[in-house]
Amino acid sequence: MEDNKIRVGITQGDINGVGYEVILKTFSDPTMLELCTPIIYGSPKVAAYHRKSLDLPTNFSIVNSASEAAPDRLSVVNCTDDEVKVEFSKPDSEAGKAALGALEKAIEEYKAGLIDVIVTAPINKHTIQSEEFSFPGHTEYIEEKLGDGRKALMILMKDDFRVALVTGHIPVREIASTITKELIQEKLVIFNRSLKQDFGIGAPRIAVLSLNPHAGDEGLLGTEEQEIISPAIQELADKGMLCYGPYPADGFMGSGNFTHFDGVLAMYHDQGLAPFKALAMDEGVNYTAGLSVVRTSPAHGTAYDIAGKGLASEDSFRQAVYVAIDVFRNRMREKEAHANPLRKQYYERRDDSDKLKLDSVEEDL
Repeated sequence: MEDNKIRVGITQGDINGVGYEVILKTFSDPTMLELCTPIIYGSPKVAAYHRKSLDLPTNFSIVNSASEAAPDRLSVVNCTDDEVKVEFSKPDSEAGKAALGALEKAIEEYKAGLIDVIVTAPINKHTIQSEEFSFPGHTEYIEEKLGDGRKALMILMKDDFRVALVTGHIPVREIASTITKELIQEKLVIFNRSLKQDFGIGAPRIAVLSLNPHAGDEGLLGTEEQEIISPAIQELADKGMLCYGPYPADGFMGSGNFTHFDGVLAMYHDQGLAPFKALAMDEGVNYTAGLSVVRTSPAHGTAYDIAGKGLASEDSFRQAVYVAIDVFRNRMREKEAHANPLRKQYYERRDDSDKLKLDSVEEDL
């Protein structure tokens, strides 16, 4: 990056929702252009329609690729059929097709090294479904396309409040059978590593929530805590991870207990996201941890009920841009700090030769 600005690739999301509104509002502030180089993957025609309909002052340039983006301008890469029509608040298959086209182009240019991070505007998970996209959401699609075999972890966050999920977009009836000791440990390891690498926390503390009411009441209301969750926590704690629980979920957030931890691992989607959005909806950010790509999105959806009315708050989207930039910088710092590590040095007391011993660096959990 010759201009030293992080190049933020932004996918347009559902064109009939509030995606363009929050994007254009965010970059109407000229200080945002001092922070990064934003590139929207979408349609200049659709962007102009939203700008005019909502009477927004944001200017942008039309480019063929992120390689042409000026560092002090908002740019739009055209990857949508010019004939697509905007119909505010209407779920539409053409809007889904446009959302997918933007996502595909952003991933293509990320792989080519033309952008540094990806921020996705909300999609309609139904209208985007096609032969090319048969996933529950962004997270699973990006894991498939950019994961290189790694598993992703959804983290909802605002400042130091971070909630991750063991199970994501699955039906409630499948939750209990999906949760295993191995899956919990997999998510805890990803969460722990992300808190260190992406957020610069040296020794993160993670709280794990229970599955059943009152943490199962010692087996009266379910045995998953005793048979699955507690053993998973204990095994990793024995290896040095600072993970605790399982805590009853009903009062954990309301009591403020979450403030004593760097992260909270919930067992399922609504267990984690319902209280999170009640406490931090306006500025919440969805971050996809565990992958080499840095991807964030606002915590809200398409918000069809207010689309085209100029009522959408850009706070969550702006925070998503901030988080993407911060995580990218943290990873660069961590990479530099560990580029040439010194090997451990110690004297072997049992060795009469009194020679200096050198050990290789051990990896963290």
